[in-house]
Amino acid sequence: MKYKVEYLEPDDLKKLQLDRLREVSMHLYNNVAYYREAFNNLGMKPSDINSLDDLGNLPLTDKETLRTYYPFGMFSVPMSLVREIHGSSGTTGKPTVVAYTENDIKVWSEVMARSIACTGGTYQDIIQNAYGYGLFTGGLGVHYGALELGAAIVPMSSGGSKRQLQLMQDFKTTILTCTPSYSLYLAEFAESMNIDPKKTTLKIGILGAEPWSDGMRREIEEIWNIKAYDIYGLSEIIGPGVAVECEGQHGLHIWADHFLPEVINPETGKPVAEGEDGMLVITTLTKEATPFLRYATKDIVSMTYEKCPACGRTSPRISRIKGRTDDMLIIRGINVFPSQIESVLLEIEETEPHYQLVVSREGALDELEVQVEVNEKFFSDEIRTLEALGKRIKQEIENVLSIAVKVKLVEPRTITRSEGKAKRVIDKRNI
Repeated sequence: MKYKVEYLEPDDLKKLQLDRLREVSMHLYNNVAYYREAFNNLGMKPSDINSLDDLGNLPLTDKETLRTYYPFGMFSVPMSLVREIHGSSGTTGKPTVVAYTENDIKVWSEVMARSIACTGGTYQDIIQNAYGYGLFTGGLGVHYGALELGAAIVPMSSGGSKRQLQLMQDFKTTILTCTPSYSLYLAEFAESMNIDPKKTTLKIGILGAEPWSDGMRREIEEIWNIKAYDIYGLSEIIGPGVAVECEGQHGLHIWADHFLPEVINPETGKPVAEGEDGMLVITTLTKEATPFLRYATKDIVSMTYEKCPACGRTSPRISRIKGRTDDMLIIRGINVFPSQIESVLLEIEETEPHYQLVVSREGALDELEVQVEVNEKFFSDEIRTLEALGKRIKQEIENVLSIAVKVKLVEPRTITRSEGKAKRVIDKRNI
């Protein structure tokens, strides 16, 4: 399946983007107080947008904006038109909320179908979807795309590795969708069950929701005997399906007829030159329920507008994610902020406000260890007392993060102090 819009000449694409930018800007001006105020503060109206460059005059939207207007303040349609609501974690414990109209779900289905097709997937494939279903957009995004493509979808969701492998063999799965780390873990689990991953019917892995390296890609491709493709998305924009690699694996094609990308210097806010690293900023051109102008993804990428030498698509291509401009970690597909953990620890009388997060990769899966100092008044040699405290801290943190963590209690004044910004995170992953 090929979409003509993926092969538009640059001038034709820019014209389409400008028309859609004007339309979505007017929609937001009329329906969302935040954007109406942003335009008014600049002495602008959406009708004043005469080129794509005019977009750069508008302020950035970010997670903090969404938290300020939590839960429904950024909605631009009445609730009667909303068909689906999703959310992702933030630093305060409140999710950033996004909504979908019926047409938004059609757009989401289309861009995900295009993404699957871009990797070589077709209506003849059997797609085993091991992304989580629920508020996390990964599972349903792939699901909708597979239905739009006409492929068979196996809605496994995450976990249940033994059953994943059983059904993969029984159903003759050809495409696996999950996080890169889970694909490696699943392969190792298969080998522990005397199943050779190379001998399955898999041919494609569509992997995302966490950063991964080319070295990890080679390892995944070798152990499964497949081609592994990077897919990019975030719930604030639409979910998975914003960008994906083609079979040439020369960067991720961003579906620029729906998502207008900019790459800017995060310090100055000015655009960087083509091919230079900067922060990816995306404007949603066709979203109805929660469109955003100039959403700051915090992801560091470079971008090229050159026609793809592998597939001939003319859509812009972004690099793999090279880093973040904030302190957010991505652990097994879940956004984790140190401040979330700090807020939990500050409520526990027995601990000091000195902690460190150690991220490692045990086998194929990421592990997060929280090291925290125990208050001298409560520090005890009684193992049972410390074990009970460790379990309580672990439970409180897991309730907030929704992922498993390890907790290590340490003696007072043993975590290194800093005269400047505290070094809260030690990331030992090679990604």
